Amino acid sequence: MSEKEKSDSIKIVADNRQARFLYEILETYEAGIELLGTEVKSIRAGKANLRDGYGLLRQGQIWLLNAHISPHTATGAYFNHEPTRTRRMLMHKAEIRKLTGKVEQQGLTLVPLKMYLKRGKVKVTMALVKGKKLHDKREDLKKRDDKRDIDRAMKRG
Repeated sequence: MSEKEKSDSIKIVADNRQARFLYEILETYEAGIELLGTEVKSIRAGKANLRDGYGLLRQGQIWLLNAHISPHTATGAYFNHEPTRTRRMLMHKAEIRKLTGKVEQQGLTLVPLKMYLKRGKVKVTMALVKGKKLHDKREDLKKRDDKRDIDRAMKRG
């Protein structure tokens, strides 16, 4: 494996699979995240959960709320971090301005989809989403069941 391939490797730490079911994903953005040392250690150990997390635009910055990063086990309570603290997302100003316009005018939401390590840095894939209606969710379940039945039939036959 060459040096370039090693540096581009991505290790997914947390995946918000429920977001794909609850929301219709319109656009995705890669963002850095401002973390404390104990948070980075916990993320490297795979102790992160994005299920209840969401993005908020405030004062020209994007904040990640409710994303749970477990306290680091080998660190004392005094030096450890709060698991669901608000964390700042790192994006270019132009991207933030574009997102601000879409979120405010179209009533869309920002949701974290994945947290991963890329070249030693923690990155988060943020998605601009629109909530699905109940009938859309049922339709997705039906499609998934049909696909499973077809795959099963193909495997047998």
